[in-house]
Amino acid sequence: MFASVLSAAILGVEVCPVQVEADVSNGLPSFIMVGFPSAQVKEAQDRVRTALKNNGYQFPPKRITVNFAPADMKKEGAGFDVPVAAAVLAAFEIISSRDVNGVMMAGEIGLDGEIHGISGILPMVLCARSLGCRFCVVPYENLKEGRLIKDVPVAGVKNLKELIECIQNPEPYLKMEIQEDISARNTDKGMDFSDIEGQEGAKRAAEIAVSGFHNMLLIGPPGTGKTMLARRLPTIMPGLGFEEKLELTRIYSIAGLLSKEHPLIEKRPFRSPHHTSTPQALAGGGKNPRPGEITLAHRGVLFLDEMPEFSRASLELLRQPLEDKVIQIARASGTYSFPADFMLCAAMNPCPCGYYPDMNRCTCSAGEVGHYMRKISRPLLDRIDISTEVPPVSFEELQNRKREEKKESSAMIRSRIAKVQKIQKERYEKEDIRFNGQLRSSQIDRYCPLTDSASRLLGRAFDRISFSARSYHKILKVSRTIADMEGEEVIASHHIAEALSYRAFEKDSVIK
Repeated sequence: MFASVLSAAILGVEVCPVQVEADVSNGLPSFIMVGFPSAQVKEAQDRVRTALKNNGYQFPPKRITVNFAPADMKKEGAGFDVPVAAAVLAAFEIISSRDVNGVMMAGEIGLDGEIHGISGILPMVLCARSLGCRFCVVPYENLKEGRLIKDVPVAGVKNLKELIECIQNPEPYLKMEIQEDISARNTDKGMDFSDIEGQEGAKRAAEIAVSGFHNMLLIGPPGTGKTMLARRLPTIMPGLGFEEKLELTRIYSIAGLLSKEHPLIEKRPFRSPHHTSTPQALAGGGKNPRPGEITLAHRGVLFLDEMPEFSRASLELLRQPLEDKVIQIARASGTYSFPADFMLCAAMNPCPCGYYPDMNRCTCSAGEVGHYMRKISRPLLDRIDISTEVPPVSFEELQNRKREEKKESSAMIRSRIAKVQKIQKERYEKEDIRFNGQLRSSQIDRYCPLTDSASRLLGRAFDRISFSARSYHKILKVSRTIADMEGEEVIASHHIAEALSYRAFEKDSVIK
């Protein structure tokens, strides 16, 4: 007898449907798997056969052949255990082949027949929706994740016995209630911009950066609040739309980072990899590439603390995703594309000891300062829109802690940012971008009109500092955001002047 069950394989962040075919015939008793299975998938034959035996299913000695189609794509992971078991049971006519038609299955089986959760369920359910499947069968551990897609019936099973019952009579399992509803959670751990003392200039730069989704670099001595400010950036970002939540949840599902109790990603991500992270950890990798830190920061913030301490290779790989908003990973099996539309926020000291240009405290020579700053290449610096110095906080500013009325909360800043982003949304309604920071050079002239005085100021700055063409466009993008914050359609000279002030790495006092 022959039977076929639908499953899916994950390739990067994409899902490819896979037909798991089983054939039972006379011949030397064996269990053969073909169709380019990996070692993990080949081990399914022992897991499935032992699990079926331990649950009372004894088969006559036959030749069992399992094929994974298409055969030119390598199959990875333990998620094929459930479809293999269902296909074998259908081939032995324990369950009807008609009952498994149009049903997508995935899950790992233990030797005792228990079905365990796997990663990547949400994209599989999305694939099932696109294929018009009748319903999906997933491990009970993944049921909340699978039911995030409301228009696809999803059943959760705990063991082989429930799997067979679900295939033969799916209604009770499709109507099974989940004990705890998925709800939004407060994951900001009480962090708020009102916690930051002083640093009004840095907070202004942060508001501009978030408003236009600009990349930002904070430069200052230790203990001035660079990391504190960066960690509060997500608290001033407007909330995610439902499609964005699903997009992020899909990425985190593939990476295996979803909570079982609260699988839906509600907050914008904030990723802060250590400076010892390898290029592969940032970009993603492996034989079957999985998302790295860059992709996990999609729609959120990628924070690089102590930026010069990262390896040169790790920093330079940021150049392509910062421009293209996607990262390409090439392997012998093909090229994988990962989304990378993130806001880069980096922090660094001005020298190895951290106190330059305060020569009373700085112990570094001019050569050491120059070498330290040259760890970040000029092409990478050109891709940073806003660079601002974060000076030490004065005693008077620290003593103002009791003056709560002078502090702005994250909610107040977030409401202003939402208004600015609404302006951008309406302006770029017919474009494939959403923020000023995403403007391409061909769109600059159309969306960044200058007054005569603004044009003259920018021309003088260009002649004096010799900006690159990319830096010139970055200044215009930041100016566009500043003008939007003031409700101005045309960029004025004071908008250009403020944007020019956010080029701290151009100053002689910072880079030698």
